[in-house]
Amino acid sequence: MFKKLLIAGICAAVLVGAGTGLWVWQGLGSLSKPVVMAEPVLFDVPGGTAFSEVARQLEARELVEKSLWVRVYGRLFPDRARIKAGEYEFTDGMTAEAMLGMMVAGDTKHWSVQFIEGWMFSDMRAALAASERLEKLTSEWSNAQIMEAVGAPGEHPEGRFFPDTYLFTSSESDLDLLRRSFRRMETVLAEEWENRDEGLPYASAYEALIMASIVERETGAPHERDQVAGVFVRRLQKGMRLQTDPTVIYGMGDKYKGRIGSRDLRTQTPYNTYRINGLPPTPIALPGREAIHASLHPDSGKALYFVARGDGTHQFSNTLAEHQKAVRAFQLNRRSDYRSSPAPDKDEKE
Repeated sequence: MFKKLLIAGICAAVLVGAGTGLWVWQGLGSLSKPVVMAEPVLFDVPGGTAFSEVARQLEARELVEKSLWVRVYGRLFPDRARIKAGEYEFTDGMTAEAMLGMMVAGDTKHWSVQFIEGWMFSDMRAALAASERLEKLTSEWSNAQIMEAVGAPGEHPEGRFFPDTYLFTSSESDLDLLRRSFRRMETVLAEEWENRDEGLPYASAYEALIMASIVERETGAPHERDQVAGVFVRRLQKGMRLQTDPTVIYGMGDKYKGRIGSRDLRTQTPYNTYRINGLPPTPIALPGREAIHASLHPDSGKALYFVARGDGTHQFSNTLAEHQKAVRAFQLNRRSDYRSSPAPDKDEKE
């Protein structure tokens, strides 16, 4: 009798164990099933969040059927429960295992902000302010405070930041991006300066940066940058004034309303290259690597003048007489669709 009871008890235990194992196996199996999402889900894990709380949040957001199986999963595989803080993006068809793997790897959602070649520093600040996911630390800061924070106290901000698309996570701030952009410009400028042509009329890399900013604003046609740089370099070498409209526009500040007139060309400002000799005191915009390279490797031709053709390119001339003829052809008899640059956001010349 006892033997029969013992055998029955063992059988019952085996059945219960088998049933429990099957139940657990099925529960854990639910974590490998694709989750249907109508749209991507942003899932935030604040710093210090416990794994059990993450499990509860996954259930609350209907990303898993039961948080119990996530907790069991974490107990069985502790190395897969060491999640990192951050904001994650889950997409349709992902499994809960994949979501957990993403959080363990720290594969957080990246956002982006773009700084465009030819922008002014004020445009950069506006782009940062408009970026919703970016923590704002510098919104109320002065330009001087920003330059001190990036490690260049007392320096002018214009042209000192490299234009590019920058990725960031929700844990980063606008100051982080400014520092990255500033360091990138320092690196690019140093690289280009190291490999510059000989005999250039620049006393420093900063003067080359000023020239690059002018080249950037003068043309949106990439193949013309070295020609534009060549004209300006030769003018400097001959002691001629640069006489370039973008510097005049920069010196006008808020007074510029889309066009410049003869009075503006006569007005004395530190940036009016019709009135001053040499380069203006600072860059006037963000130059890209191509403009910097062109300024340090200018075209070796003889042109001293250029005028916008109206299709986004320029007519280059070696002599004043040739230039005056080109002005009559392209400026005084403008086409109805005339513009000085192929880029819609570039300033048009009068």
